[in-house]
Amino acid sequence: MLNLSKNKISSNRKSLLCKFQKDVGIRFKDLNLLDLAFHHRSFNNESVKKNLSHTQNNERLEFLGDAVLGMVTASLLYNNLVEQPEGELARIKSVVVSEMILSQIALNIGVDKCLVLGRGEELSGGRTKKAILADAMEAIIGAFYLDSGYREAEKFVLKFITNEVEKVINNRHQKDYKTLLQEWFQKKYKKCPRYELVDTFGPDHNREFLVQVRLEDKVFGPTKGKNKKEAEQAVAKLAWSALCNENISE
Repeated sequence: MLNLSKNKISSNRKSLLCKFQKDVGIRFKDLNLLDLAFHHRSFNNESVKKNLSHTQNNERLEFLGDAVLGMVTASLLYNNLVEQPEGELARIKSVVVSEMILSQIALNIGVDKCLVLGRGEELSGGRTKKAILADAMEAIIGAFYLDSGYREAEKFVLKFITNEVEKVINNRHQKDYKTLLQEWFQKKYKKCPRYELVDTFGPDHNREFLVQVRLEDKVFGPTKGKNKKEAEQAVAKLAWSALCNENISE
């Protein structure tokens, strides 16, 4: 059983949570579960330091939701792509449940508006960080599973994941350029691209990173991002686009 303290939800917060439920077409019996799904650990950490009553975050729900999401997606692929081998099913699944896609789904359904963050994370743009959004999305799935059971959680997941599967099958999905670049470079040179941190700048709460990528004698970038991962993805996109324009991506 989840050890969930019954924190009093303010009327404004309750209205926000009810609007979220209405917009996405789900309904929680226990609104505290949904509320907890939006609580990032940064808020939890600050609450502990200030001796406030709220000492839980959404990480355990995220762990559970990741498993439910994986099961629903795997079942969908297994039952609908009967001629595809295991390797292709695994590839499609990895893209569909990726941070990039989950974070965009989260933005589309308004998860960013409901997040509860610590002050430092709020100031550093936490509401738009892919990792935080994707984790919250998984936490919502986990919370709904606990609240209403697997079948209802499955219906919720299928609402948004089915369309993403179709995009991947038809190659219309948002690309993971680091993976594309690495696969091409390894095939051609039997090596991995080298990502190099060029510089960091900005205050601690709003740091930006400059990264370039080296492919043999070619260097692309630098490009910037809010973290190294984001900067690497941006410079990989730059390199991949340049290679495609030179017609050497095959």
